[in-house]
Amino acid sequence: MKQAQKRALLATALGACTALAWPSMALAQSFPSKTITIVVPFPAGGGPDVAARVLAEKLAPRLGQAVVVENKPGAGALLGAGTVARAAADGHTLLLTPNTLAISPHVLSASANSNVNVQKDLVPVIAPATTPLALVANPQLGVKNLAELSALARTKTDLTYGSPGNGSPMHFAGEMFKKSTGQALLHVPYRGVAPSLNAALGGEVQLLFVALGGALPQIKAGKLVPLAVVEHSRSSLLPDVPTASEQGVKDVEVAAWYGVFAPTGTPAAAINRLNQEINAALKLPDVRERFNGAGLEVLGGTPSRLADFMKADNQRYGSLARELRIRAD
Repeated sequence: MKQAQKRALLATALGACTALAWPSMALAQSFPSKTITIVVPFPAGGGPDVAARVLAEKLAPRLGQAVVVENKPGAGALLGAGTVARAAADGHTLLLTPNTLAISPHVLSASANSNVNVQKDLVPVIAPATTPLALVANPQLGVKNLAELSALARTKTDLTYGSPGNGSPMHFAGEMFKKSTGQALLHVPYRGVAPSLNAALGGEVQLLFVALGGALPQIKAGKLVPLAVVEHSRSSLLPDVPTASEQGVKDVEVAAWYGVFAPTGTPAAAINRLNQEINAALKLPDVRERFNGAGLEVLGGTPSRLADFMKADNQRYGSLARELRIRAD
């Protein structure tokens, strides 16, 4: 082949590559082009809402656009998830949710699931935080650890535990605890973290499985007694509280993470920019302090890390829902 022909072919190939790369390059430079909305599928004031508002505050100057938070509670996170799934796939509408999103499809009715397919309609951006789950007790119960609870349960047969609702991660933790210990605890579901906390504080239920994102201030004030962390390791937020496993209660580990998602089809350039900026925000000392104050531990990482979390929880809770016969209201 003549040198002139080779040069012409090379120029054509380079031109084609540049043409293919240009839309992605252009998006990376222009994104975002308008206000970003973070949809939180739970009421204002809870852990997910706090995380979203802290990130919105830090992302706005970094992205050069306003970032607003919109609460859309209902259907175990599926209502808000459906809103995001149907939004334009351009990176300007995001979902910040706990891993309830991975659980709800297995415990809610088919009609609730018709709103969104969480495995197909959403793509991961980042897992900004985790919130450890714990078993806590009303101080009047007079127990400080699982051994004392076990001794009490042998003589007191009317013990109750509360959760934020049927099918919640805390409900799963409670039923796993009952299976592991053989203790006949009566589950009392409430409609949200705040009502369940109020019930435990008032003695309406003696025990409560709860995320530290909701209960940490009450624990520190001595209004609730932490008996165990129901995760695979201790929490830096309650370093002196042993896990259930450390106290001889096995197979009671329920991780609770928060994830940020975008509609399927969102360009990789937008996903990467959002991931980069959120990771940067999570490294700020005041963000870590505010997260910790709300019972959250900073996480971060790649989109694939969140994808792995979703896949693992989808498989695990699907199996557990069938085994423990857990259904939501």
